[in-house]
Amino acid sequence: MTHPLPPILPTGNAAQQPVALEGWPLLRLGFRPFYLGTALLACLSVPLWIAAFLGLVPLHLTVSPLLWHAHEMLFGFAAGVIIGFLLTAVKAWTGLATPRGPLLGTLALLWLAARVAAVAAPYPVYAALDLVLLPTVAVILLRLLIKAGNKRNIPLISILVLLSLANLCFHLAAMGAIGLQPVQALYAGLGLIVMIECVMAGRVVPMFTKNVTPGLVINIPRKFELVTLASTGVALALWVFAPAGWVTLVACVIAAGMHAVRLWKWHPRVTFKRPILWILHASYAWVPVGFALLALAQVGVVTVSVAVHAFAVGTTGGLIIGMVTRTARGHTGRQLQVGRAEVLAYALVMGAAVLRVLVPAVVPQWYAPALALAATAWAIAFAVYLFVYTPWLTQTRLDGKDG
Repeated sequence: MTHPLPPILPTGNAAQQPVALEGWPLLRLGFRPFYLGTALLACLSVPLWIAAFLGLVPLHLTVSPLLWHAHEMLFGFAAGVIIGFLLTAVKAWTGLATPRGPLLGTLALLWLAARVAAVAAPYPVYAALDLVLLPTVAVILLRLLIKAGNKRNIPLISILVLLSLANLCFHLAAMGAIGLQPVQALYAGLGLIVMIECVMAGRVVPMFTKNVTPGLVINIPRKFELVTLASTGVALALWVFAPAGWVTLVACVIAAGMHAVRLWKWHPRVTFKRPILWILHASYAWVPVGFALLALAQVGVVTVSVAVHAFAVGTTGGLIIGMVTRTARGHTGRQLQVGRAEVLAYALVMGAAVLRVLVPAVVPQWYAPALALAATAWAIAFAVYLFVYTPWLTQTRLDGKDG
């Protein structure tokens, strides 16, 4: 991802002084408020959910605690990071200004209001607030892409629209307005997020890997990429919409195999000494694992929950902690080299995935302590992020540039 353009400097004999930056640094580019907000949500809500699940803390919600947890992790945490990332990336892709200042602040407050309403307002108020943000951002970004003639990235915005539709179906189902199980809408939302991750990872992970590895060649045929993404979409659609059975099992096995080959072609072995890179490869490795577990779930060998959390904690959580560190460093004018704190956060998220997915699958009697340990590791990881990055995201870039 490229950095924003430098400020315009005066010409002639005038002193070469940068143009004065305007506004609160937190609201100069989309990643700043959304990365901080989503990290705080991740840090607080998961331990709260596990404490409620284990009977330690009562949760008085207008929807079941399980649905609240799943929805907030998908449409609060993951979608919030995606919004922050796209508000930043579209500026780089198009050269056009994305929301900043009061407009960006309004979008961030809307996201925050929905999170608070989830635990403090009547359900219709929560639903109304929650349903506004995604389509609003989709319209804003779509207009910019069309204006810039950037057709390549329009499909990503289309997925945002579908994510908005899945969110609408969830809220209607939760209120009993449609004959749909709310969890099915959540599965659809997770599937769409996984699709976004597979598309974006295919663009950036091999590029990042080549850029820091002299002589490395990664040439993946376009046909292979299209088949991989198509098999992913088919497998996820069958999982969400078709009854459990052998057809979905076969589709998931194919998808698992395609993603395993794709990852192998990216040469993950060359990344071991670069934490900011290996976290992306390690996180993506959970994609084939997730599809393999989803295949096993079709015949009752494991629960669907372990497959869901392979995608949600391993892939989504891992890619998020990797990208919110990398892009935040780049867009605050810092080197793309992480320190011990970030490496600790990476290890904790991967550890949380192992504890939440593999331990319950292999040793079911350890389910409760594994969940508690996973939640603790997850929360500490994002607390570390907040500790390190809050000062950076609330201050002007090191190089004095806008953004």
